[in-house]
Amino acid sequence: MERLRAAGCVFADEEARLIAEAAGADAGTREALLRRRLAGEPLEVVVGWAEFAGLRIPVAPGVFVPRRRTELLARLAIARTPRAGTVVDLCCGSGAIAAAVAHARPDVTVIAADIDPRAVALASGTLAAYGATAVVSDMDGALGALHGRVDLVASCPPYVPSARIALMPREAREHEPRIALDGGLDGADLQRESLAAAARLLGTGGVAVVETSEDLASLTLQMAEAAGLVAVVERDADLGATAVVASR
Repeated sequence: MERLRAAGCVFADEEARLIAEAAGADAGTREALLRRRLAGEPLEVVVGWAEFAGLRIPVAPGVFVPRRRTELLARLAIARTPRAGTVVDLCCGSGAIAAAVAHARPDVTVIAADIDPRAVALASGTLAAYGATAVVSDMDGALGALHGRVDLVASCPPYVPSARIALMPREAREHEPRIALDGGLDGADLQRESLAAAARLLGTGGVAVVETSEDLASLTLQMAEAAGLVAVVERDADLGATAVVASR
């Protein structure tokens, strides 16, 4: 605990408890996990899971760690998807949004997609328990059969401007894949692609929910409207979350 505190871990007591829980009774394993954390690995990767929407979502090195603020997207998807509807989670990473929706809405068909095979392999194992699936896809490239048939598209694409990656916390910039962080010159490259994909996937009355930042919210809104969708901004102050909700 003292070593974690000395390393600058704000919640050292809680981190020590979680590391001890992950290691069990093996002192060697506990020391190895502690050293990984002290070296800057995200706590979630060290212990093997992240808390998200009341679930433990498995995480692994080289895959984006789901953030609590993204629970806003999961909540919106759960509330806005009609009964027996179809949900697509684009840029799914570990599959946290898809898992939360599938867990809360067993009546819904949930498909997650990501360009990174490592992320899809991890998400597939998680989602199988909830009757959902994950596929390797560059946006909707592998989802052509679903065009015009989807009720809700949820997407948390990378939206950090390229020049700001160096300013991110060490654990993110050194231990998460750049492809999952870098949103391009203005931070909105993947948002544009997500919204364009949503416009192809959604049927009449369908809804897209896309995570963004407060700085980018106006631009994300404009891009949704340019994609032919009617959009509004949703915020959750407690989570520090901002999302654009765009309807066909």
